[in-house]
Amino acid sequence: MSQISVFIGDSVTDCGRDVEPPFGDGYVNEIATSGRLAGTIINVGTSGHRLLDLESRWTTDVLDHQPSLVSIAIGINDTWRRYDDNDPTSTADFEESYRRVLDATRKQGDVRFVLCEPFLLPVRDEMNGWREDLDPKIDVVHRLAKEYDAVLVPFDAYFTELIKSAPMAQFAEDGIHPTVLGHQLMADLWLKSLGL
Repeated sequence: MSQISVFIGDSVTDCGRDVEPPFGDGYVNEIATSGRLAGTIINVGTSGHRLLDLESRWTTDVLDHQPSLVSIAIGINDTWRRYDDNDPTSTADFEESYRRVLDATRKQGDVRFVLCEPFLLPVRDEMNGWREDLDPKIDVVHRLAKEYDAVLVPFDAYFTELIKSAPMAQFAEDGIHPTVLGHQLMADLWLKSLGL
């Protein structure tokens, strides 16, 4: 049976997949066109979504595909909405929701999980304060990756290291949505993390 890999997340994963089907023009497209990930690749990223939004569409967008691999990149909107819309997602709620989707997927059988760190480049000074909300969510991703024997893709750690020697805007002009180069680097890191 051919491997089916489903990528789910927010706008960073979506990347205009409805405009430029089937993968959009971001890191998922870079992975798909690299030829290094075998089988069928499905992108169900949706702009603006938080973890609870992913959970609400999990059956249709993930489970119904009967995937052998599920890559999850979520969390920055769970932080962002606290600061731009006074609509926070607690770390506890984030973890509980994450566990529910992982458990629901695991019930389907042997599925390989790839958990990606949400990331933030503080291109505006105020964004430094977002770390108090984002870092505990990244810790949740690390903890769940260990617990569920998932591959961890350290996007945040990687970009945080890169910006020590290069301008942040080179990788994500607004600190959240990657540039073309940013997506290329994400795809390379994703594939490297899986040993591909």
